[in-house]
Amino acid sequence: MANPSPWRATVLTLFPEMFPGPLGVSLAGRALASGLWEIEARDIRASATDRHRSVDDTPAGGGPGMVLRADVLAAAIDAAEIASDRPRLLMSPRGRPLTQTLVADLAKGPGPLIVCGRFEGIDQRVIDGRGLEEVSIGDYVLSGGEIAALALIDACVRLLPGVMGKEASGTEESFSDGLLEYPQYTRPQLFEGVPIPEILTSGDHAKVASWRRAQSEALTAARRPDLWAQIPPKPANRSGRQKTPKNKTDG
Repeated sequence: MANPSPWRATVLTLFPEMFPGPLGVSLAGRALASGLWEIEARDIRASATDRHRSVDDTPAGGGPGMVLRADVLAAAIDAAEIASDRPRLLMSPRGRPLTQTLVADLAKGPGPLIVCGRFEGIDQRVIDGRGLEEVSIGDYVLSGGEIAALALIDACVRLLPGVMGKEASGTEESFSDGLLEYPQYTRPQLFEGVPIPEILTSGDHAKVASWRRAQSEALTAARRPDLWAQIPPKPANRSGRQKTPKNKTDG
């Protein structure tokens, strides 16, 4: 069932000019222009109260860098006046990993408020007091949360109804069923002496589907053993042995 209003991302940042950025072109950009989703970038600095519009201060207890002030950021969140059913996220390397499952859940909702941190982080009292859920796009540190927010929004927008050209485009991708996506091929039939695997041009859809599944399993087992460990084992064959994926790309 479609949302009664467009999916909306509200971003709190010190650099609102970074949005929509790459989200304003290609698939997401066309969907934005057609009203399938909306984005609002709000400047955290607009909630500063002193004449210098200060948003940060030195960390309590000492240490390097600066920390976003609790009073300023809390005021910025409150000023956004988002509905209570909208998730409140903080892009943070210590957060919950951004997975395709989480993306799908966010895409089904009304759209999140996303706080983009800077400096050494934000005051913990804002995280606790405003119910921010920390989300991470990977085990590395960026200069700020803006790039991470762009990644999260892009992943959500492409799943919104009407954004992708074909419904199947979103169901046969990496992570859609817990596996990495199988290899893709297209014309020319022969490239630098390497042909398209014969099975893909056989016209036998059942065999193609089986081949693609086997390829996805082999790639996942080889490249992402953490994901492969979560896939339920196949039932044993007649010999009593469980089938294991083979990493082969021929027909």
